[in-house]
Amino acid sequence: MNKLSYEHGSSEMPLLGETITERLRRTVELFPDREALVVPYQNYRATYQEFWNQIEEIAKGLLAFGVKRGDRVGIWSPNRHEWVIVQFATTRIGAILVNVNPAYKASELKFALRQSEISLLIMSKNFRKTNYFEIIQEVRKSCIHLKQIVILDRDWQALIEAGKRISTQEVEDIEATLQFDDPINIQYTSGTTGFPKGATLTHHNILNNGYFIGERLHYTEKDRVCIPVPFYHCFGMVLGNLACITHGSAMIIPGEAFEAETVLKTVQDEKCTSLYGVPLMFIAELEHPNFEKYDMSSLRTGIMAGASCPEKAMREVQEKMNMTDVAICYGMTETSPVSTQTFVDDQLDKRVSTVGRVHPHQEIKIIDPTSGKIVPRGESGEFCTRGYSVMLKYWNNEEATNAVIDDAGWMHTGDVASMDDDGYVTITGRIKDMIIRGGENISPFEIEEYLHTHEAISEVYVIGVPDYKYGEVVMAWIKFKEDKSVSEDELREYCKGQIATYKIPKYFKFTKEFPTTVTGKIRKIEMREISSRELELVGR
Repeated sequence: MNKLSYEHGSSEMPLLGETITERLRRTVELFPDREALVVPYQNYRATYQEFWNQIEEIAKGLLAFGVKRGDRVGIWSPNRHEWVIVQFATTRIGAILVNVNPAYKASELKFALRQSEISLLIMSKNFRKTNYFEIIQEVRKSCIHLKQIVILDRDWQALIEAGKRISTQEVEDIEATLQFDDPINIQYTSGTTGFPKGATLTHHNILNNGYFIGERLHYTEKDRVCIPVPFYHCFGMVLGNLACITHGSAMIIPGEAFEAETVLKTVQDEKCTSLYGVPLMFIAELEHPNFEKYDMSSLRTGIMAGASCPEKAMREVQEKMNMTDVAICYGMTETSPVSTQTFVDDQLDKRVSTVGRVHPHQEIKIIDPTSGKIVPRGESGEFCTRGYSVMLKYWNNEEATNAVIDDAGWMHTGDVASMDDDGYVTITGRIKDMIIRGGENISPFEIEEYLHTHEAISEVYVIGVPDYKYGEVVMAWIKFKEDKSVSEDELREYCKGQIATYKIPKYFKFTKEFPTTVTGKIRKIEMREISSRELELVGR
């Protein structure tokens, strides 16, 4: 009988049965003089004791501003030290932090403010070319729950001053009422289809996920983690901040947003031992013309997540960036986020072709999306996960919650995956991303992997576009390496005899950039929309 695609993360290490604040207090007591948070571009440095004191100041300030347990506090800002302080200040008083995407414009901001009923919004004045102040003035009148706004560059000190009339005992009295199953964070999904949904996460969800991520990377108080990924997303605030504070490691923030050379300089200057990013970020760093000028010798580990990693990029990260222990993670916001992760000593092929094995204290299975039955090892199906990491719900959206969490507690991810005999999982795309050409199911992932082997190609993403005869046909968006290019006919010739004829792209689009979310995830739905319009215009 074939072994089924099911695994559970047995572990001798127990779950953390405590709130985020309780864990942070323990870390502060153990490592008061170790650096906790470093933001060079803001000239900011704090030890764990200093960090704790600043968190208390802002927790008191929020109370003075009328924030109560369970109230929603929004933060609309790129990566700054204040973002991290607010993250932990809200956990001390039981307020629910709502992460607002820094890329949001008026309609998106208004939706988040109204849907989660944010009563206090902490925000930057601007981000890149977007004037936040103008946007909030435009939408504020229609957000009846929004009572107060704190602008970081204007009101931060006023928040601290207001908190001076609140005693430490008042903060601690509130802390004593908190439970680790309380909701503490709302993160809006990217909303590539329909309105965004607010994944509601607890202390237990995200604290444990950050802890076990750090355990698998062997973090200690000596690690210094460079976090160029955004805080508004789980990658920054859980894989980054919570993995660090559960181990006494330092959080190193290179800039407001990703910039390749700034990351390289920060790794060198701060002697970082770990570096995070989506594959696009690592590729940008490796291909930067000044890459060789920077010393990467302090690095040993890090995380690649958010998209599949080309084998060439993984090899170069290990060899040129000294990240021999780099790991791949897979998950989604709704699962806090990580469900599987590679180990630091896994073979290269496992770190390239898979997203690792199940995380501790979680269950995973791969099912036939039609019948719901678990498929045999090696067969593809929908990836599902169950355990402490599954969100409480989508905020104020019971229908959407019930659509993804079944009666047995399994989270249905919508991702296509397979599991090998050793329990390693391979993600091959979204169920909705699968290309169906004349009845043939085509995984974009395998075509992308093959095209990545071409010496002229820097990045490639494959989508399906409408076709009268076949229903869908294959299209590849390609970005070339600097000073290199190749024709469509040459690429088709490169594919012949190497991948099945029906998988060879009918169309190619050469580009210098791809539509992405602020976290660097490729938006294939937007690529399909753009390509469909362009093909229609030329009458193909």
